[in-house]
Amino acid sequence: MRGSHAIAAAGKLPVMSEPTRCPWAKTELSIAYHDREWGRPVHDDRTLFEFLILEGAQAGLSWETILRKREAYRRAFDGFDPAKVARYDARRVARLMADEGIVRNRLKIASAVGNAKAFLAVQREFGSFDRYIWGFVGGRPRVNAFEKPMDVPARTAESDVMSKDLRKRGFNFVGSTICYAMMQAVGMVNDHLTGCPLHPENGRGTVG
Repeated sequence: MRGSHAIAAAGKLPVMSEPTRCPWAKTELSIAYHDREWGRPVHDDRTLFEFLILEGAQAGLSWETILRKREAYRRAFDGFDPAKVARYDARRVARLMADEGIVRNRLKIASAVGNAKAFLAVQREFGSFDRYIWGFVGGRPRVNAFEKPMDVPARTAESDVMSKDLRKRGFNFVGSTICYAMMQAVGMVNDHLTGCPLHPENGRGTVG
């Protein structure tokens, strides 16, 4: 035993419980993702495009599955360059369908190409996808204070509006639940539990 825990064992101080990370982070991959990325604000358009595609690919699957395939996705989709993905033709889609490293679902692959085209249109209209997507939370992260996993919603009024507008602009695989997962991933909302060391109130999280 070391430090205060040793002193506490001797009866001089009460044992202070240390914050524990969100319980869904259990594997090496998910722990690294939780600690380094999840809930941290993202404003880089290419990274936002990456999460848009990955969240759509995750539909019906576990996020752990997508994390394991993430590097293969980066290779298969040209580093998630939306301008390149938007130019994929039938031959390129066929190659993707044969790529065992990614989710070989024709609808999801086709939606990635279509979403790239819609993504570029948003960039042209707003100057950046970042400016557009962060508008759904007023440009600032929404920091929640959920104590238990069951308290965290699967969708919100904001994700409903975001989903509706994305669909109107030609995006696919952008249901409200997928949109909320993306909002969590890119830090538009911070859903680290209050007992997690990465919740902003515990001093290690970030909202900026």
